[in-house]
Formats: sequence, C-alpha cells, structure tokens
Amino acid sequence: MPYITEGEPKPIGSYPDSGIDVLIVGTGLAGLTAAIECCRKGHKVRLLEKCPDINTQGDMYFMGLSATKFFKHWPEMAKEFDEISLHNAWIETYKHAGELVIPPIRVAERLKEAGLDPGTPPGLFQMRPLIYRMYIRQVERLGIPITFNKKVVDYYEDVERGKGGVVCEDGEKLEADVVIAADGVGSKAQKLVGGQVRAMKSGRAMWRAAFDIKYLDRNPEIKEYFSMHTPPEGGKPEPIVRTWLGPNTYAMTLTRPETIIWIMNHDVTGSEKESWTHTVEADDVLSNIDNKVPTPWDPKLKELIKLTPPKTIINFELFWRNPQPKWASPGARVVNIGDAAHSFLPASGNGATQAIEDAVSLATCLQIGGKENVPMSVRAHVRMRFIRNACAQKLGFANAELLQDTDWKGAAMDPRKAQPRMPRWVWEHDPEKYAYEVYDHVVDSMKKGVPFYDDHDMPVNYPKGYKYEPWKIEDIREAMRAGRKVELGAGDWS
Repeated sequence: MPYITEGEPKPIGSYPDSGIDVLIVGTGLAGLTAAIECCRKGHKVRLLEKCPDINTQGDMYFMGLSATKFFKHWPEMAKEFDEISLHNAWIETYKHAGELVIPPIRVAERLKEAGLDPGTPPGLFQMRPLIYRMYIRQVERLGIPITFNKKVVDYYEDVERGKGGVVCEDGEKLEADVVIAADGVGSKAQKLVGGQVRAMKSGRAMWRAAFDIKYLDRNPEIKEYFSMHTPPEGGKPEPIVRTWLGPNTYAMTLTRPETIIWIMNHDVTGSEKESWTHTVEADDVLSNIDNKVPTPWDPKLKELIKLTPPKTIINFELFWRNPQPKWASPGARVVNIGDAAHSFLPASGNGATQAIEDAVSLATCLQIGGKENVPMSVRAHVRMRFIRNACAQKLGFANAELLQDTDWKGAAMDPRKAQPRMPRWVWEHDPEKYAYEVYDHVVDSMKKGVPFYDDHDMPVNYPKGYKYEPWKIEDIREAMRAGRKVELGAGDWS
C-alpha cells in the first residue's frame, strides 16, 4: 500500500482522553476526516449536518499521497481504500477535436518519465461515492454522533468561558471547546473569523457526470470506444483516463468496470450554479459545447454526452476567491477548514487533498496543546497551513493555464508538458508528522510576536526558497488577459 506513510501506526486508543469537546459542522471530506482523527487523538466529537443524510453522490477527484498517509492508523480504511483504488490505470491524451496526441500509456510509466517512483504515486483518482461510503463506515464503527437536518445559521464564541458555539435554524444553540466549521465555501463562520470571502465570477464552469456504463448499451460503437483499455500483452481490461485539451478548455473521462465519468471545463452558459445538486440535461450541453472553439469537439465525446441519463449532469459554476489568512475567530474557539478556509480550482488537484490535510493537522495540534491551550493550538495550526495552501491555490491557476493552453509542439516531444504539475512539496508532505515537528517552534514564534511571513527558521511545507508575498486573483486575471504566464514566485516549485 504505497499511500501509507512510514512509521508505526497509532490506532484508536493510543492517546488518552484530552478532555477537549469538539463540535464539527459539515460532513464533507474535511469534516469527516476531522471527526475520525479527533476521535483517535482523544477528543470528544459531535457532527452536525444540514441535510437529511450524508451526500455520497458525485464523480471523481484526486486524492494526493499527503492526504492518505494517515490511513496507516486506520487498517479498515486502508484496506478498503486499496480495494477501490485504480491500480494499473492507463491514460491517453487527445486534442479537443479528437486527434490522438499521446497514445495510451500506463500511469506508472508516466511517473517513471517524470522521474518519480511508480510504486509511490503522488496520488490517485478516486470516485467520490466510494470514498464517502468508506468514511461513513468508519464513522459508524467509532459511534461518532451525527445530528442530521441541523442547519447552522450563525457562529459565535465566548472567550471568558472558553467556548465556541453555533446557532441553528431552529433556534437551538450548541457549544464546545472548539467548533470546526467544515461547511464549505459559504460558511457563516467566515463572518466571525475575518469577513466573508468575496466570490468573484471566473466566467468558467464545469459540466460533470458519473453514471452506470449500461447506459452506453444504446450505442455499441461508443461503448466500445469508451471501454476500458486492454494491455498490448493481453489480460483483463484495465481502467483508463482519457483527456482532451483545447484552447481555453479541457475534458476528461474515466472508465471503470461499472462506471463512466466525464467532465468538461467551459465558458459559462447561464445555466450554471455553485451547487453539487444543480443539474442540466444533455441538450443544454450540446447546444453550448462548440461555443468559442475554432473547430467542433470530438464527435465521440458528444455521443457520450447524448447517452448521459437525465438528472445526472452537474453544471458547477467556478468562482475565484482570494487567499484569506484569517481562518480562526478572535478567541480561536471557531476555526474554518477545507473549502470554508480556502477554495481551489478543479485543475489544482488539491481541494480534497488540502481539506484532509487540514483535518489531520488540526486534530494533532489540539492533542499536542491539550485542553488548556486550545486557542494556541488552533492558531498554530492556521500558521502551519496558510502559506502552503496559498501556494497550492496559485499552483491551480498555473495548472489551469497548462490544461487550457497546451503547447502541442512541445507536448508531442515531451508528454509531461501536457500534464498538470504535481510538485514533490505537495505530495511528500505528512501533515501529522509536520505538526509534531514544528508545533513548539510555531508557538514560540507566536509568543515572540514574529509574523508568520517572517518566520524564516521554521521548516517549510511549501516550495523551498519561497518567500510569501500577498497576491490577489485580480492580478492573476490581469496577467492572463495580457497573455502573460502565471508567475508562481521564487522557490523550487518542481
């Protein structure tokens, strides 16, 4: 299991009761990871979810190695993760109109070409429904209480009593030693921690769909085309990721034994929303798909879209949000994690990864500091995580630029030029180990009044040599409009 980090596992029961009462709002990846890791670290945990159940719908996302290292402590999860992961997957690349540019190649071979160990991939594409069911089973095994149909409309804290709290839509107030707001980009906690993060329209959206491969039976030619890949040496067909790269756009499909997934980045059409439950139909996609491309999209991809069942295609609008260094309330009894603290472009491949890292880091900091030092531990966690996330967010813009404006001449000679960057500083990181290594240093620096951007003696979890400079989406947008490359800044981003 290459996604399991080195070191001895410390399963549930390895840590004494911390006495810290944790209330978590939201059952996304950040909230569920925080729940099980806080439980393992000896904290008392409760979960709130505004919906009647945990949403296990969706398609796929990338889970980086840094986000899966904590599985070493959870053998049931590690085993299940191994069973649902894509092993021996293939990948091939087309121009958007259908010309094959990079023939099928095993992902392991691409890793070798990039100078990486194929036995330790930087991460894996995962199907959201399978990952969520895995998490739910673990939460149930631990007996962590979840209150459903509990919508939080406000957050507050009482510094004198050392409590954070939430106000629910039904008027009930709930409190804890620390409240973790893992309730997404529109979290009401943002107002308490430092102001609502302004969402800026990007002018872009994503069509996304995942469905049973049986729906392709209506068109045998398309079913054959989008089938899994049979290795040249023979044997059983294996999963394959197909990518189409075009001017200011890209698309991707994933074929697994029972499921087909497709996604496409596109200009807004007027029917998109920032919602994972908002759907459109195939006709809406097909009537807009060829807008603003010099030649029509691959006809086979269009046929796949036609075969997508009703109420399946999500048209998710993409908003840009500037990095926000304030994740914790003034008294540090309420803290944002995951999308509530930092949102990512899909091209970054970092949204799920950084959300999980947040949860592991926060649970660890609370355990190190203990009940008497909850505010200090929360602030230490934020200090450890902000620059790393700001760098990962900026990397997402560079990857989007690469996917939407591919250098085909260069890519034909070097396939790596048609692949998003996945730097070592991202996937080699271990958020739990890092928290143990730097916690005392971070606390000491905060007590001395050293600003986070001037703490040059702290071991970094972002590109070596990078010096943090505040940046804004507006500046990146202006550079893109002027045809300039996204400037990542100094340091080793490779």
